[in-house]
Amino acid sequence: MTMPILFFAAGLGTRMGPMTADRPKPLIEVAGKPLIDHALDLANQAGTGTKVVNLHYRGDMIKDHLSGWEVAFSDESDALLETGGGLRKALPLLDESPVLTMNTDAVWKGPNPVRHILDAWRSDMEALLLIVEKSHVFGHLGKGDFRIDTNGRLHRAPQAIYTGLQIIRADVLSEINEAAFSMNVAWDLIAKRGGLFGTTYRGQWCDVGQPSSIPAAEGMLDV
Repeated sequence: MTMPILFFAAGLGTRMGPMTADRPKPLIEVAGKPLIDHALDLANQAGTGTKVVNLHYRGDMIKDHLSGWEVAFSDESDALLETGGGLRKALPLLDESPVLTMNTDAVWKGPNPVRHILDAWRSDMEALLLIVEKSHVFGHLGKGDFRIDTNGRLHRAPQAIYTGLQIIRADVLSEINEAAFSMNVAWDLIAKRGGLFGTTYRGQWCDVGQPSSIPAAEGMLDV
């Protein structure tokens, strides 16, 4: 199974402090490779379809860096649309539903997470989020996002961490009136009708959200 994938690369990266003064966060290096390359490599290895990268802060730098990759770009330079609005704007480039979305500020150790979520997808799901247990997490400061029940459905609770990788049917986005909105708005709508599912990643995951996360990520990767 293949699906189109949107890589979220439009954020301002303010938590990275001076490191993003002259570059966007997806170009910060971990283990000698820009974060966005880590994400793209996983998608390529898993065999995804159309690849789209959304852009806002210093988007030209990301375009230049990816000039040799087979990717399309969704330009949000006029207005930052957050994750939900960014996905909705990118839909014409993705051209089908369901779609994958992946954050570009994380690194992984273990089985390919993109392949994992593709293999776990079922036709009765409206959205499937890849989560990870706290004991497998590095660099993340949050308290937890979801609890997964015995049927695989997700419920809000400070337990497992959302990894920034999901599959979602895009129809739900037409139910939201705001131009800029978080994916959380869509997930809450989906959860109310029982369509929000999770699958647990058994490898290790590092959220590269602040400067201290870089040595944590490199330690996780043993470099």
